[in-house]
Amino acid sequence: MEATVNKQAAIDGYAAFDAMDAEGAMKNISETIEWVVSGDSSLTGTYNGKDEVGGLWLQLLEKGFRTTPKEFIAEGDKVAVICDISLGGEQAGSVNVLSYDGDGRLIRFETYGGEELLDRTFRR
Repeated sequence: MEATVNKQAAIDGYAAFDAMDAEGAMKNISETIEWVVSGDSSLTGTYNGKDEVGGLWLQLLEKGFRTTPKEFIAEGDKVAVICDISLGGEQAGSVNVLSYDGDGRLIRFETYGGEELLDRTFRR
């Protein structure tokens, strides 16, 4: 897919997540998604498939997680999203790297930044 199509899919996904529309947020996600959470928290690891990702989202939302995208940068099959995140009354910056397949489905999600916030909120 074109970078602009992937960028729009990312924009739409973040908007749906913010609106608590799980179906809309999952719309362009592959059944075989790999969602990588870095850091050293009880959430750290790779979540495979929509069911595991949905479970992760529930854990985050139960603690009041919010993400506010500031900028979407698209090149080829990748979209980098510069975000502010908030969790448990604290804020941090992060960059998410989204990888799309040729059909415009999100196949991998990786986040960089905000690990310390996740580590404090979701202790091992």
